[in-house]
Amino acid sequence: MEALDATVLARMQFAANMTFHILFPSISIALGWFLFFFRIRFNATGQSHWMGAYQFWVKIFALTFALGVVSGITMSFQFGTNWPGFMNTVGNVAGPLLGYEVLTAFFLEATFLGIMLYGRGRVSERVHTLATFLVAFGTTLSAFWILALNSWMHTPAGFDMVDGKAHVTSWLAVIFNPSFPYRFTHMMIASGLVVSFLIAGVSAYRWLKNDRSESVMASLRAGVWVAATLIPIQIVVGDLHGLNTLEHQPAKLAAMEAIWQTQSGVPAVLFALPDEASHNNRFEVAIPKLASLYLTHHLDGEVKGLDSFGANHPPVVPVFWAFRVMVGVGLLMLGVSWLSAFQLRRTSTLATWNAKLLMAMSFSGWLALLAGWYTTEIGRQPWLVTGVLTTAQAASTVPASAIASTLVLYLCLYAALLSAYISVIFYTAKKGAHDASQRN
Repeated sequence: MEALDATVLARMQFAANMTFHILFPSISIALGWFLFFFRIRFNATGQSHWMGAYQFWVKIFALTFALGVVSGITMSFQFGTNWPGFMNTVGNVAGPLLGYEVLTAFFLEATFLGIMLYGRGRVSERVHTLATFLVAFGTTLSAFWILALNSWMHTPAGFDMVDGKAHVTSWLAVIFNPSFPYRFTHMMIASGLVVSFLIAGVSAYRWLKNDRSESVMASLRAGVWVAATLIPIQIVVGDLHGLNTLEHQPAKLAAMEAIWQTQSGVPAVLFALPDEASHNNRFEVAIPKLASLYLTHHLDGEVKGLDSFGANHPPVVPVFWAFRVMVGVGLLMLGVSWLSAFQLRRTSTLATWNAKLLMAMSFSGWLALLAGWYTTEIGRQPWLVTGVLTTAQAASTVPASAIASTLVLYLCLYAALLSAYISVIFYTAKKGAHDASQRN
């Protein structure tokens, strides 16, 4: 029982660390490209408000980057302390990919971030623009390697097992495994949506604090229009990702939809309380045949149920609800972004209610991102590497009490850091609004 408790606590600790860590790369990736856009617009037009937008958001980028690095360090320690079986079994795959991330991406980001922050006026405008591009490119390259590894864990390919260890036979097959193109694209767009709503929401907050400068409005318009453009694309990519999941991870998809028995013409379950004991859904509200339509693109398409996988399927309740939170928040983001885009196009300014709505949605991207991540990662259980290594096989023998104590410390530290991060963002926005009113 102790070993089981330790494994569950280790999973909770990893989930807590990853939940905190993923928030910051999700901002860094897309915010780097927004900064590059602001820089290019300034270079092309010479209009000072674009540089004003750049100078405000580069501060947020620096803070985000720092927290992302710090929280990422604890992730690497956990591979050794809580999950030694992971590197022991698949280290020949995971080690090089993590090494590539550090060598080709992190050093690139860290090197040119200094020029972004302190180089303007000390280097030419062209070099400063190039540094901004290289930092943005570096964040994306980091995501490329990390998502290649994560996707391989879901749909492993390009390796052979020799004496219980994975040995690479094709790095191209490892990196471009069956789910990688969909997962990478889905994550890049998700990052864009996280940052779009953050920029729009914080800009709306500055607007409500009577900072009506063109710099604020330029940032707000960029956030709204990028969000309004990306969400329909994300819906299409999500559909393609779903088809890929149906092919390669049908147990995960069955858990997402709470489908217990294999059937044709599967209904879309809008609401239910999945009951794993009885293999049934209580209080189910469903639309006939709709799930088959969007899962297989045929009204009478067959979908495997959870019963087909025996005990080798993920826990249904968290996967089922996480998926619905992701979709629900995504639809809300769609409505808010399109409504705001219509408002801006019609009047070229904001209504107070619209500004408050955007401010309330500042971190909605985080919520959708985390719900999607929980869907993906819990949906992989009981496997750590699908068909190769289970979570239980990879776990260490660290006592449950030791894991529990560090988990509590992590949670307290992360709560404090996250509160401080959000507070600093809005303090910086409020200070910027105050400085703008003083100038006026």
